[in-house]
Amino acid sequence: MSRFLTLGIESSCDDTSVAVIEDGYKIRSNIISSQIDLHQKFGGVVPELAARSHLEAIGPIYQLALKEAGVTIDDIQLIAATYGPGLVGSLLIGLSFAKGLALSTQIPFIGVNHIEGHIYANVLGHPEIKPPLICLTVSGGHTDLLWMGKWGSYQILGQTTDDAAGEAFDKIARVLGLGYPGGPYIDKIAKGAQDDLEFVKKGNLTNTYNFSFSGLKTAVINYIQHQKQLGLELNVPRIAASFQRNVVIQLTAKLFHAIEKYDVNTVLLSGGVAANSLLRESCRNQTTRLGKQLFFPELQLCTDNAAMIAAAGYYHYLHAGPGDLDVTAEPNLKL
Repeated sequence: MSRFLTLGIESSCDDTSVAVIEDGYKIRSNIISSQIDLHQKFGGVVPELAARSHLEAIGPIYQLALKEAGVTIDDIQLIAATYGPGLVGSLLIGLSFAKGLALSTQIPFIGVNHIEGHIYANVLGHPEIKPPLICLTVSGGHTDLLWMGKWGSYQILGQTTDDAAGEAFDKIARVLGLGYPGGPYIDKIAKGAQDDLEFVKKGNLTNTYNFSFSGLKTAVINYIQHQKQLGLELNVPRIAASFQRNVVIQLTAKLFHAIEKYDVNTVLLSGGVAANSLLRESCRNQTTRLGKQLFFPELQLCTDNAAMIAAAGYYHYLHAGPGDLDVTAEPNLKL
């Protein structure tokens, strides 16, 4: 039986990644060069440093991905690369490398929306997933709730109106003196901790599908500052657990309101925050109760990686053919 090999390239933020996947779902290689150590001391990504690091890493990572997959570039039938959204300097490194490779080898090329890549991370290892479905994509830069009627066709139901959930996690972790990126640190320290602090009035969480985390973030920061002014010792696990619970309550309330309204049987979680243990547990419990199928990527596929870009590119290629080499980096690209 013939196999279809896609080379994926991802460089939208601070991870340089190249992957080879087979038939849209089987990972042959997925090499990721993380820049966390580089940016950690700054408490966030420094764009200039990120772009420089991508430039240094992309060539060796590409060679390693082919070697681990046991293939050469001549075996590749499609090249897929992220063209947005993200940091423009970072995007240009991966996109230029991919386009140059496609041009020199005459291999078909397709540009991939990074957010779409996160959605297709679910297909890796789960080729049985089929639309229609509801997907919640939650990351450091995006919080999107969408309905997919067929592959590549989306209806955006809700988005963040201010801070993305992952961005709020990073900010609160920084104020609490935890590490970067903040999500994993908050998740870890919150385990087993009391989570009874109510920082904001909940109100009606299902009157809109849009998300807002700015008010919650500000309320938590104000609480922390007030405790310090009173000379009180901060109960960091309690604050972290309460913040995390408030975020998850908002995410799941809107997600399951959409699931019931659109009456779909398949539910996807994606993005870096989809690795959060409380979010996974809450969604698993509620989908089980409703008799729905829940999918979320393996932990290492929740964060930025090229395998998800290759998967998204493969499905686009199947349904619409190759893309255009004239595609340019679009840092503010929407889904």
